Amino acid sequence: MAMMRLRREDPRVVGSFRIHRRLGAGGMGVVYLGSDRRGQRVALKVIRPDLAEDQEFRSRFAREVSAARRIRGGCTARLVAADLEADRPWFATQYVPGPSLHDKVAEEGPLSAAEVASIGAALSEGLVAVHEAGVVHRDLKPSNILLSPKGPRIIDFGIAWAAGASTLTHVGTAVGSPGFLAPEQVRGAAVTPATDVFSLGATLAYAATSDSPFGHGSSEVMLYRVVHEEPQLRGVPDALAPLVRACLAKDPDERPSTLQLSLRLKEIAAREAQGLADVRPPAPRSDPDRPSGRLAEQYVEQRTLRQPPDTRPDARRSQPGAPGTPPPRTGGGSRTGGGSRPGARPGPSRNNTGSGKRPSPRSGAGRPGPRTNGTGRRPANPRLLRQRLVVFVVVTLLAALGIATAQGCQGPSRGLDGDGEGVRKDVRQEQQYAPLPEGELMQQRYTSTFEAVAPE
Repeated sequence: MAMMRLRREDPRVVGSFRIHRRLGAGGMGVVYLGSDRRGQRVALKVIRPDLAEDQEFRSRFAREVSAARRIRGGCTARLVAADLEADRPWFATQYVPGPSLHDKVAEEGPLSAAEVASIGAALSEGLVAVHEAGVVHRDLKPSNILLSPKGPRIIDFGIAWAAGASTLTHVGTAVGSPGFLAPEQVRGAAVTPATDVFSLGATLAYAATSDSPFGHGSSEVMLYRVVHEEPQLRGVPDALAPLVRACLAKDPDERPSTLQLSLRLKEIAAREAQGLADVRPPAPRSDPDRPSGRLAEQYVEQRTLRQPPDTRPDARRSQPGAPGTPPPRTGGGSRTGGGSRPGARPGPSRNNTGSGKRPSPRSGAGRPGPRTNGTGRRPANPRLLRQRLVVFVVVTLLAALGIATAQGCQGPSRGLDGDGEGVRKDVRQEQQYAPLPEGELMQQRYTSTFEAVAPE
């Protein structure tokens, strides 16, 4: 329930309760959030100052307090305290945390069939206790139903009718909310527990469709539809539609009792909850590379063909040790059993069974086998091949360039005559011009070398 800050005209203390926030306002007064000395939170309703002098409103308020006192059970908020003789009469009930059914549907949209049936079953059971106390609510609607963590609670018995009390309405007038009133309320006839059954049916239709079964319009139009037209139940789940239609019958005698309604709604809630559990299996592990739509079948076929023969699903069924196949018979000289061939060198066990056999590769429905070519080996990665080719070409070019540079700087090491005569001439000339300076010696060396290798 939404909370608002206190206004300047709002009281800060009422009776023995301290006021903290506003919870809402209605035709009779304002509802506050308060607490007592022990810290217990209460919903405190105070009559408006302009209505406190009206005896009719005081009588209606007193009837609400009387109805709250007579009801026993967990379907309503428990009455904590009240003061009907104060200048502004008030009463406090146990605070019920949680949004109203109207707010929940307005914010989150229509409820599922299981949720509607579960809420309806709890409300029907609560109405049984209300009617056993001799009280008829007369204004059951989504805004008067609070969804607490412990279940739905019925509030606001401001216009409730108790057995033995005189009516405050006259023929031709109606007190309540158009669209949720029963036809007998519109006509001014006597109200019965079947009146609340009609309102509950309209409330369940609203919870399932987020709309009133009699549409929208002015109060006169809505009241006319309630009396003369059939309800519109389009959008109500098939499991609930027949029961809701029975609750909205024009004749009170044709409506189910609250006890019958409670039992029937419990059955529907259990069946719908079981149906939701059956249609929601655990989600399988998804493959991010797996396509959907028209390519799904082609994808599965390609994945199956790419797997090696021993990892395909049909091959695994025939392999020893595969799930669903009996274990192979092993003897003393079997290669897969505990024995070994004569003279064979025992190797380390590669699995936990001690058989020395390589465990079969994993390949399940959620984890496809590795991609291989026809030979059983993984296909080469084109990107890796290109990288290796570029590196090979670059290294080859660098090596060739280094060799060419070294040969160009060193020059030929022997003459063209093939017997090394040119080299020996160069050595003799180098010894002859040894006393020369370094620059002239180098020039003479290169000149002698050129003459030695030059063709005659």
